[in-house]
Amino acid sequence: MPGLGRLGRFALGLVSLALGTAAQAQEKPVPPLVFTGIPDQDESRLVERFGKVATYLEGKLGVPVRYIPVKSYPAAVTAFTNGQVQLAWFGGFTGVQARRAVPGSQAIAQGAEDAAFKTYLIAHAGSGLEPTKDFPKAIAEKTFTFGARASTSGRLMPEYFIRQAFPGKNPDQVFARVGFSGDHSRTIQLVQSGAFAVGAVDYSVWDLDTKAGKVDPKAVSVIWESPTFPDYQWTVRGDVDLTYGAGFTEKLKGALVGVTDPAILEPFGRSKFIPVTNAAYEPLVEVGRSTGLLD
Repeated sequence: MPGLGRLGRFALGLVSLALGTAAQAQEKPVPPLVFTGIPDQDESRLVERFGKVATYLEGKLGVPVRYIPVKSYPAAVTAFTNGQVQLAWFGGFTGVQARRAVPGSQAIAQGAEDAAFKTYLIAHAGSGLEPTKDFPKAIAEKTFTFGARASTSGRLMPEYFIRQAFPGKNPDQVFARVGFSGDHSRTIQLVQSGAFAVGAVDYSVWDLDTKAGKVDPKAVSVIWESPTFPDYQWTVRGDVDLTYGAGFTEKLKGALVGVTDPAILEPFGRSKFIPVTNAAYEPLVEVGRSTGLLD
């Protein structure tokens, strides 16, 4: 360049390099917000449910959002713990496990129905069991299936109620045979088929499967409704603000609480999402310890 000495050209080169580096930094793509959810029911329903959530959140947050499925409840906790996902729709107990493993993570929203959730005990028509308001002690010596081993409504809370009803005994000592179905829809099908006489199921999945025509009322029915307890929630890692900017956690919470579209809410069996904090799930910590399912 005419008129510039070697030193001037060197200085100009440094300025150009700095400007180019700054431009590259500005153009660096934002990593996607990746989330998952516990596989608590029929897989096709989960894909429908979470696909709509991903599209909604991407529009509200202005960052790419991606859902990845997992095969089990522990896999959801592991994906959250190792940073593979930043956000998860957990059950009450898996949420407790995840937040204990990742300090700083927060429960930020739950379904309005999750503040007072319920387990249904369901029974095959051939079991001879009838609906009752009191815990049905006649289930003793029957075959019994829980849901997933880390399920709140399908394992943690029903085991707690069983231990209360039969002091000094664990489920293996109460029932003729104990199984773990893996998810609530499967529990319903196993009891409906007669493979198990009794099962513990998430009441919201029972309602969804009933509406979908998957429940035969002549083959299976609800015999007991549990006392209420806190359950599902959205939990986010504590480091998301470092990745997506200050205030991102609050923006995410606002987006979730702001969901009004029935097409998103109905697959969850929820009327809306409401704010929540980690403290709401302390009762599950105590139940987990009392049943030996949590250290």
